Amino acid sequence: MKNKQEQLVCADLFQDQQVLVLGLGKTGVSCARFLAARNVDFSIMDSRQNPPGIESLNQSLSPVKCYFGQFDLNVAKDYDVFIVSPGISINEPIVNNAIENNKQVVGDVELFALCTLKPVIAITGSNGKSTVTALLGEMATQAKISVAVGGNIGVPVLDLLADDAETELYILELSSFQLETTHSLNAVVSTILNVSEDHMDRYDSFSEYKIAKQKIYQGDGVVIINKDEQQVIPVNKDRTINYFSLQTPVSENEFGLICEDGQTWLAKGNDRLTTVSSLKIKGQHNIANALAALALGDSVNIPMPAMINTLKKFTGLPHRSQWVLEHNGVNWINDSKATNVGAALAAINGLGNNKPGLDLIVLLGGQGKGQDFSPLEPALISFSRLVLIYGEDAQLIKETLGKKIKTKIVGNLAVAVTEAKNISKPGDTVLLSPACASFDMFSGFEHRGDEFIRLVHEVTS
Repeated sequence: MKNKQEQLVCADLFQDQQVLVLGLGKTGVSCARFLAARNVDFSIMDSRQNPPGIESLNQSLSPVKCYFGQFDLNVAKDYDVFIVSPGISINEPIVNNAIENNKQVVGDVELFALCTLKPVIAITGSNGKSTVTALLGEMATQAKISVAVGGNIGVPVLDLLADDAETELYILELSSFQLETTHSLNAVVSTILNVSEDHMDRYDSFSEYKIAKQKIYQGDGVVIINKDEQQVIPVNKDRTINYFSLQTPVSENEFGLICEDGQTWLAKGNDRLTTVSSLKIKGQHNIANALAALALGDSVNIPMPAMINTLKKFTGLPHRSQWVLEHNGVNWINDSKATNVGAALAAINGLGNNKPGLDLIVLLGGQGKGQDFSPLEPALISFSRLVLIYGEDAQLIKETLGKKIKTKIVGNLAVAVTEAKNISKPGDTVLLSPACASFDMFSGFEHRGDEFIRLVHEVTS
């Protein structure tokens, strides 16, 4: 590719090159619009016969050459540039072949990075990245900063460029899949919130997954490190590094917790900022998310009063430790977004640490994605009274956890909710935090969470 300064105009992007967009869907359609607006000659290929996004593609663009139904290596050999959607592994033969033949293999985040000089905050992690991204976006808006938020959350990154002239700051949630094909991103500040086993059906090892995450640290910007996580230390330590932690801050630029006057305070160094009790989001994991957002925002000089004011109002995102209702002294929590063991562990610990006792009824299950469920055992022993298990990998989960924890396999989510209602008592919390993907029974975690909420209202009405 041309150097960044030349590429910014994007008028001659991929000039005299044949470009193939691999994978349609939301990202593929976004890439197609981006390329068409710059008069790039491109085609689209998808292994699915009727990939999502076809209607949107046809409505927004003139006819595009498409190859649907398989990844055809014979067709692909005629292309110079491969723009790979995040849902397609770089180990897919068609992508691997392109790499071996020295073709350009990039993703939409790479194109974005080449087409703006505006500052970017880049956020990744196995858990909490959507909450931190959304919270930070609201903090910037409260501070009257013209901010654009997107990536793995909400708007595809290339669609954000439509308002690049007016945008003062980009805040991007980035997945490991997106980072695999990103080479030129130089975020002004970046962070890996945490890393736990996820997507082990796509990666050969946990180490490979961590390496993909660490690509967010490329460049020379500030790095924010979670001191409570051993898996997020950057490869290159020759950087400005600031920290956040659930422990007491040990330096003036570190964000953490201070216990004084009978209260626990969010703090920067010795400066108390606001009490934990003033936050609407609950659980230790959400306190960590709040500290991460403060550290990121402080690194780009978002005014502290605006950040604290936002933090006191922020109620969290749907399906992420979302309070549903309280009925007969029982609280019901929808954490359907917990599609991996690390996310479920954060929710169980976060809620369990709020008060002593075995008062959690936890709903687990779905598609396990090859994960090891044993890390859940200590938290469930400490905080759960019963674990209700359903879905495709129910037997595997029970075999892993059932030796020391009271578990019960039920037929589906509806049965689990009914069972939880029947055995719960005042003071209990019923937590849907599945630790699994949802596609065995639902169209996605949103569908699963919405169904949980509907069922809860049904059994408690």
